Amino acid sequence: MAPSTVPAPGRSTGRPTGRAPGTALPRAVRPVELPPVHGALVCVALPALVVCAEHGQLTGEGPEGVYAAGRRLLSRCVLRVSGREPVALQGRMASADRAVFLGVLRVPGEAGPDPGLTVERARSADGTERITLRSAVGRSLRLPVELALGTDLADLGAVATGRPGSELAASVHGTGLRWTGSDGRSATVTADPAPMDSLAAAGVLRWEAELAPGAAFTIRLRVRGEAAARPTGSPGAGPGRPGGHLIAEARAEADDPRPGELLRTSVEDLRALLQRTPEHPADVYLAAGVPWRCGPVTAEALWAARMALPLGTRLAATTLRAIGRTQLSGGGAESGRLPGPLRDAGPRLPPRCTGVEATLAFPSVLAEARRWGLPSADLEELLPVAERCLDWLRRVVGADGLVPDPGPTGSRWAETQAHAHRAALLGADLLDACGRPGGDALRDTARTLRERFRRAFWTDDRTGGPALARTADGGTWRRPGGWAAHLLDTGLLGGGRYAQGLLDAVEAERVARLLGTPALDSGWGLRGLSAEDPDHNPFGHRTGAVRAHDTAVAVAGLAAAGRGKEAASLLRGLLDAAEAFGHRLPEMYAGEQRTTGGRPVPHPAACRPAAVAAAGAVHALLALAGVRPDAPGRSVSVHPLPSAPLGAIRLSGLVVAGEPFAARVSGLGLGMVEEAADGLQLGV
Repeated sequence: MAPSTVPAPGRSTGRPTGRAPGTALPRAVRPVELPPVHGALVCVALPALVVCAEHGQLTGEGPEGVYAAGRRLLSRCVLRVSGREPVALQGRMASADRAVFLGVLRVPGEAGPDPGLTVERARSADGTERITLRSAVGRSLRLPVELALGTDLADLGAVATGRPGSELAASVHGTGLRWTGSDGRSATVTADPAPMDSLAAAGVLRWEAELAPGAAFTIRLRVRGEAAARPTGSPGAGPGRPGGHLIAEARAEADDPRPGELLRTSVEDLRALLQRTPEHPADVYLAAGVPWRCGPVTAEALWAARMALPLGTRLAATTLRAIGRTQLSGGGAESGRLPGPLRDAGPRLPPRCTGVEATLAFPSVLAEARRWGLPSADLEELLPVAERCLDWLRRVVGADGLVPDPGPTGSRWAETQAHAHRAALLGADLLDACGRPGGDALRDTARTLRERFRRAFWTDDRTGGPALARTADGGTWRRPGGWAAHLLDTGLLGGGRYAQGLLDAVEAERVARLLGTPALDSGWGLRGLSAEDPDHNPFGHRTGAVRAHDTAVAVAGLAAAGRGKEAASLLRGLLDAAEAFGHRLPEMYAGEQRTTGGRPVPHPAACRPAAVAAAGAVHALLALAGVRPDAPGRSVSVHPLPSAPLGAIRLSGLVVAGEPFAARVSGLGLGMVEEAADGLQLGV
């Protein structure tokens, strides 16, 4: 069982749109007020996670606690020594799944202000914790130590909506305590060494710590949950933790240390976010984000798998397989589409369908995974799903030559046309390469999309440029924002060539200039909506916040379009923001304008880590080298970002054609392939 998905402000909401033809789509449901998590340390190794404050105590406030499969096993774990809580000095992430805390205490009889007792805690996502008291006092100490424990065994969804329920009564169990809920679920905390006293009524474990000068006393805790007893023959426990082998351990060595830290942390976060489909344990995909969105496979998982292709194709294969199982069938109008919920698009705009986004992404991701070296067995298995997605695309193009989003408004979104155009061209290339029919028809569809897009979405007046969306009656929403970055994202074809863009050279240049304006480039990344728009909200998921994914797409798209200046500016801003967030990028943060000495402002309910943010960091950093693989054509080339904006950099541990790959960019912007699979033709 995967942790629950919780609707969050501006996120995917409503029920999936796998409906009968002609049924009206529901409006997005009213978002809940999520507890703030921007200041929390979140340890992740899905399906397990821990949310805790920097002081290290679990107080039971808000979302704090130890979770497994969406259930809070422990909400309170408060340490006291001689009746006092340690003075918290530092809390930090040691890795994606482990946090460490440091505190101190002065013991009775000490002279002067210097504390003599150090308290070290290390807490892991798997429910283990180590607490060590270390003495620097010049005499032996005998100190009472106690842990106050408690839990409500609440579901993550109940925690998110502020209705977790009351704390349960404990019972003594072995060397610790046990709690059992009304549904038969239980949680157990065991301790080593065994406590001297276990007080179930108070939920307290007690020890007497004897510390010689320079000695240490350590307590090890283990938190475990158990589901209710199942009838004979019922399914067993959910699938275990996926292995990190799906994602290569890439490294970056540069004159600027930030790319190396960001890449290392992003790879750790991607591995921590891996989870399995319970019904098909071999189907592994990335959770959209922690703590709120760890449910079924989403369009974000597809985008993240695509941006993580330089780390290997296995994640793309398992993600495509997982989401492909949801494809609608039956021969009706919806046949071939992937279902998905609605996504709020901000004030005065109708919601969008993430299922359409996933349907158009599927053939594109499969086509690019093939270029990176996807094994032929995976390609053969997944190709029929891609064909059905492409059949749906050809059928759904309306009389106006555009792709509508389902719903009563009949809106056409510019971003959707860009996704459809890329899917058509990459899909045609894929079908041709696999000896399947339909390539020419898809190229005709792409040609129609280009022509109709120019008429419906583009204006050439003084303030012209692309419109965000078009209504069924012909009206347009002219709202510049980070969404425009997707108009530059074309995808890879054979020989390391980019597919033809939806825009011509003049239009691409105008979009590039737009993305580089202060109204969109906040200095920390790309705003979702221009700061000059009346509906701009710096905390709006689609109306002004900086989304790491859009910024990464913009960096890569601008680099591909030869707009190195704008790409470098956005990349530097993203790196600066990542450094302020400890190199663990949240899915979004406030689109406040950067000021001298300022820091990016966190969004209180943003997931962190988030799949598209971590994978987006990989995508943006790879733009520095411009790696363009063509594994079927036995070639790979590098096209570095001009002027080497971060100085010299070496990227290693990547995967092309199933083998290790490394490339170097000099301080002058010259690229070189240093390691590649045998038989690949190398180019720069």
